[in-house]
Amino acid sequence: MLQESIEVIINVGSGADDKKEMRKRLAEIFAASNRKANISLARSGEEVVELARRAGRSDSRIVVAGGGDGTINAVASVIIDTDKTLGVLPLGTLNHFAKDLPIPLDLEAAARTIIAGHTTQVDVGEVNQRIFLNNSSLGLYPWLVRERENQQRLGFGKWAGFFWAGITVLRRYPFLDVRLNADGKDFSSRTPLVFVGNNEYEMESLSVGARSCLNAGNLSLYITRDTGRLGLMRLACRALLGGLRNDKNFIALCAKEIWIETKHRRLRMAMDGEVTVMQPPLHYRIRPLSLRVLVPVENETK
Repeated sequence: MLQESIEVIINVGSGADDKKEMRKRLAEIFAASNRKANISLARSGEEVVELARRAGRSDSRIVVAGGGDGTINAVASVIIDTDKTLGVLPLGTLNHFAKDLPIPLDLEAAARTIIAGHTTQVDVGEVNQRIFLNNSSLGLYPWLVRERENQQRLGFGKWAGFFWAGITVLRRYPFLDVRLNADGKDFSSRTPLVFVGNNEYEMESLSVGARSCLNAGNLSLYITRDTGRLGLMRLACRALLGGLRNDKNFIALCAKEIWIETKHRRLRMAMDGEVTVMQPPLHYRIRPLSLRVLVPVENETK
């Protein structure tokens, strides 16, 4: 007898695999474990959200997002305040959320993680009532993401597009004058980069960009001070070789709540790899243990 069905939403724009063949393979994997999977293919971000809303109204307790970090964010944003549990099929380029849990990047192994049914609760970051699972950033990175998309429209692949986007953005090198309040502590800075993470990120050694846990109940804040191009490259080297946190031009701290103000009326921001625009002030807060996620059994308490 088949067990309760699972709602699966796959973003056809994520990764380079044949998604129709993937849907067939997934159906076989779930059926072999007596699980019925209602697998839907979304052809746009808007369709991902609409399918997630439909899944949220269904009787299924598990809603699976198949795609990159932006797709996982879109589905999680819909189901976070419901009784649903999030399943993850990491089909994107970077897959930061999956790696930090850690959910297997192999399709069959990820599907079997969902079938096994082991859950954990993780924190979620929020800015102006929109959630992020990984991070939110201002300054260089949103411009880098947007320029990479422009390069891809010109025919470059993701990594080649990322390289040429980096060259273009470093040539422009935009600065922001920001006023910040982190848990009641005020300070100001002129900076090319403001990075707010859901929990603390590793900022040194070969593990740069990874998180050891997603349930410590903190936001992390990283800022480079008034640093030019060469200074930024020096900081990048210190991140790889060690000593970044002791550099006077690098600020790192943890907080439950962060306010960011600037003279700009609108700010371009990257959230979980997707670019959006918001009106300041930006109000960040941590939402502890607010999302239930299916994970490998050895990682239930991470």
